[in-house]
Parts: sequence; structure tokens; C-alpha cells
Amino acid sequence: MKISCVISTWNKREAVDANVRALKAGTRVPDEIVVVDNCSSDDTVEYLRNEHPDLVIMQMSTDKLGACETFNVGFRRASGDAIAIMDDDVEATTSWLEILERVLESEPDTTAAVSSRVIEPGMPEAYQRAEVERGPYYASTFRGCGTLMRAHVLRACGGYDERLFIYGNERDLTARVVNAGYRILQHPEPVIHHQTPFGMKAGKRSLYYHVRNFWLCAFKYAAWSDVFRAASLLGRKALFGGGASVQSDATARADEHELEATGTLGVAQAIRETPGAKWIVVKASLNALMNLPYCISHRQVVRDPIFRIQGL
Repeated sequence: MKISCVISTWNKREAVDANVRALKAGTRVPDEIVVVDNCSSDDTVEYLRNEHPDLVIMQMSTDKLGACETFNVGFRRASGDAIAIMDDDVEATTSWLEILERVLESEPDTTAAVSSRVIEPGMPEAYQRAEVERGPYYASTFRGCGTLMRAHVLRACGGYDERLFIYGNERDLTARVVNAGYRILQHPEPVIHHQTPFGMKAGKRSLYYHVRNFWLCAFKYAAWSDVFRAASLLGRKALFGGGASVQSDATARADEHELEATGTLGVAQAIRETPGAKWIVVKASLNALMNLPYCISHRQVVRDPIFRIQGL
């Protein structure tokens, strides 16, 4: 198959350069690499054009676009039969793309994508062992920093919901993929290294969008009974704090085989440690309620038992 890699970036020249060099050093070199630059100010575009003239580079006119929108720009430009969705700060292992292609081609047409095993700084060894021991399984989300997806499914399901802006977009897209009759395979053999530390990214902005987008996804795809249970749980965490650290939470979830979304581990810890967290949770939830008409107009509850909204 023809494979396009799509990378969205903003002010990470060195990271993108390392990413591209790792892809070119692999046993399966992509047929096309599309880099969507979100109006970087660190000469990313000029550097990449000089060092990698074979890249397809798309430069946005403003840096105010969210990752969901810039990825969609790249998805539309990509010409491959399959699209490797990649963060800018990842480096693929030598056989990463070769394994993804082999596995995807061996799967039935109903398998829309193969998602990688991601290794990140601070990831507990117990979590990594659990991922390997579990083996391949069909999941309710995918790793947005390293997944190979059939292009026709990605486009038919509408790509990322740009209203999310950033965070939670993988689970949101997976809901539509599953409702369309496809599956996402999580596989431990293809490995990619991610520079972003393990667990939910710290900071007010991250907490805001994680909470808001959790609600948008829940409003669109979850049964209302699950939405109300999630509201009760989030309310308790926002009011009383507590909760495990990212590492201990990861170990517990690894023991329970809850391995699907490393980026949302540690929400309780983020609420406890982020200044003004309670007000951020309130603002994010209120904004989600303002988007309720949009969510209801796009509502398609996922009945497949494989799909779960990420617990908070």
C-alpha cells in the first residue's frame, strides 16, 4: 500500500527533524511525509525545506488553529492508501512502519487502524510489561502520536472534530469509526518513542481541554446514565481532590488491563496540583454545556461494548 505520514507541528524544529530522520532510516520508508506547520516562529519551515526538500510542507497562516484542524489539513492533503498519524515529538523505531503495514494488511478490511505501543519518559515498567503481556486487542481509542489508519475510513468518518481543538480527539474519532462498523487494533509489536512525559500533560490549559472535551465526547456518544455517573465522579474529584498519582494510577490500571489511553491518566492528580483547578473544571464543564446543542445534533450513541468513554 502507499503510505503517507502526517505530522502536525508548532515550534519544534529539532523534534520534527529527528522524527523525519527516524522515518527515513526505517526498514519501511513512507511514500510521502506531510508536515503541517501551525505558523511556527522558530524557522521550522525554512529548516525542513532545506534539510528535507522531499517533504510536503503546508504552512498555516496563523498559529491559532488547534491540532484537530491542522491534522485534518494534512489528512486531506495526504495521497496514501493509509495514513500514519504522528505527533511531532516522536521517533519511530527502525521497524515501526514496516510492522504497522504488515499487521494492517493481514487484518480484515473491518480493521480501520493499527495503533502502536508508545514509550514515554516516566512510564512505569509495570505498565510497559502489561502492554506487552496483553498482546493485540481491539480498543476504544488509539494512540494519536503513532497510528496507521486506512485513509478511506479516516475520511469517511470525518477526521477529527475541530470543535475539540486539542485533546480527546482520538477517542471521539474512534466512536465514529466503531459506529461505522470498523475496529481499532492496539498492537504491542510496533514501538514508537514519545518525548512527552507519561500521563496527562500538566497545566491549566491541558486540564481545561481534557475536562471540556471529555464532556463533549460523552454528550455525543455515551448513554445518558453513563454521563450522569461521570458527572458525579468528576464532582467528587473536583471537590475533594485525592486520587492516585499518575504512576500508581497507571500501575493499578495496568493490573486491570486498562491500557488504552495513557494521556488521560492522572486527572485527579492534575485537579489536586493545578492552581485554580476547581474553577477550571467549572469553566470547562460550563463551556461543554454551552456546546450541548452541537453535541446533540451530532449524537450517535455507541452501542458496541468495545467502546467506553475514558473514566475520570
